[in-house]
Amino acid sequence: MKIALVHDWMNQIGGAEDVLEVMTSMYPQAPIYTSIYAPEKMPPHWQTWDIHTLWIDKLPKIHDKHQAYFPFYPLAWANLNLSNYDVVITNKSGFCHGIQTGPKTLHVCYCLTPTRYVWHYDAYMARENVSPLLRETLRPFIQVLKRWDYRAAQRVNHFIAISREVQQRIQTYYRRDSVIIYPPVEVESRFRPTSQHDDYFLSVGRLIPYKRVDLAVQACTQLGLPLKVAGRGRDLERLQAMAGPTVEFLGFVPDEELPELFARAKAFIFPGEEDFGITPVQAQAAGRPVIAYRGGGALDTVIEGKTGAFFDEPSVASLVQTLKNFDVDQYRSQDCRENALRFDRAVFEKQLQEYIQQWWKDLWN
Repeated sequence: MKIALVHDWMNQIGGAEDVLEVMTSMYPQAPIYTSIYAPEKMPPHWQTWDIHTLWIDKLPKIHDKHQAYFPFYPLAWANLNLSNYDVVITNKSGFCHGIQTGPKTLHVCYCLTPTRYVWHYDAYMARENVSPLLRETLRPFIQVLKRWDYRAAQRVNHFIAISREVQQRIQTYYRRDSVIIYPPVEVESRFRPTSQHDDYFLSVGRLIPYKRVDLAVQACTQLGLPLKVAGRGRDLERLQAMAGPTVEFLGFVPDEELPELFARAKAFIFPGEEDFGITPVQAQAAGRPVIAYRGGGALDTVIEGKTGAFFDEPSVASLVQTLKNFDVDQYRSQDCRENALRFDRAVFEKQLQEYIQQWWKDLWN
């Protein structure tokens, strides 16, 4: 099969890029189409990949301010015709599913989420501190984008969702069915439980508002519990200002140091609502239970009472109550790790390959 991979943008590292890494290793001969590519911001080995950008890659400062150009993405993607490929896999959280394909091209969309700032406009704009005047000015254009996004989704042959939450969004916004194939996590090869743990709670991830690390910082400060916060981002100063003496900010932690940091933690706190969320799986792979907000992908990855506990409201008071009731001794490292193995990279690769092969055969039969 002649395969192409499509990715929204290449100017930042996150969960979407982890998925792309694995897809590229699965299909090393496949070219990659993306809207923009900032090689200096991405892993050096990406420069060996066959990467093709769209015309918007040349717009001023787009590598640093790509979200400011969101009105241009639908037009740019709609002009990309990949009908000369047998299979196109779009790794989508933005607009890249809007490409053109032919009747003999299988277009599978691995949907990380329907576009957030289109379908969750008010929440997204509030989180990004956009002024009320600008929000209202842009609102009519968002309605246009919704119609475009919906029509683009109808051209996709098959959708794959990364969690039950995203599966429901695909049905609600696009009126399309989907199957779930969870994102790949390096479980087997990277993480191992330890025989003993320390007394600190742990938070790992980008320090940006929607991650809700503020809930963990305030709750642990209020209870006097030790919390280590790994990561960096624009929310750092605000979080430091609200933190008490038991909260330690580690900054950027190299990948090779993360497994031990996870394994030595008392428990991992996951206070935001994510589409999937890789870090709770990593914590469980290291044998540690998770305390998570009851929503989003955590409902797929955490087993209540066996591998973790939930708090019901996105508030400090709700998290405080769960922390007060949390008994780490009721969780077994073996249970946490066995649950994490469901999300191992090898599982993802097997399921995705079988899915592509199945629908490719059906298209030509």
